[in-house]
Amino acid sequence: MNQAIDNSQIDKIAEIAQKVSAENDRRHRQTHTINELLTQRQDVLVAMCELADMDADAKSSDLGKVIDSLESFSETLVDYTALGHFEIYERIIDGKERRQSVSQVANRVYPTISSTTKKFVDFNDKYDGVDDKENLSGLHKDLSEIGEAMAERIEAEDQLLREMSGRSFNADA
Repeated sequence: MNQAIDNSQIDKIAEIAQKVSAENDRRHRQTHTINELLTQRQDVLVAMCELADMDADAKSSDLGKVIDSLESFSETLVDYTALGHFEIYERIIDGKERRQSVSQVANRVYPTISSTTKKFVDFNDKYDGVDDKENLSGLHKDLSEIGEAMAERIEAEDQLLREMSGRSFNADA
């Protein structure tokens, strides 16, 4: 029963092992990306709540705190948006997603993702470099609209993340 394994069998085993390893690496990267997206999403929500609690009509002495909080929120919002776009959605848009079910969900939710991305970028552009009270007059209204857009995006995004992770994803966990 001591058969010698020929080189072609060894090569075949090595090829299979390499494919399994590559698939495990891809799944690990995907899990890491999903976790990072969820962490950044949480950071956006926290920063948004902190900013919303501040008074945009604050005295001049407190205006710096509002502006700092606004800058921090905008940066966090842009980072979150970019991570989702470049690490998840772009791969699907470029046709690199092999799972048909993920592509189908992506096609269904992408219009929502796209429209919320536009709202986030517009918000960032509007408040980029703000340094006085006059430019903050519509901040609470705009934050309310961003909050609504976040709710839409989270709902759409969770559908996609569930599909990508084999339905084991749970946003409430």
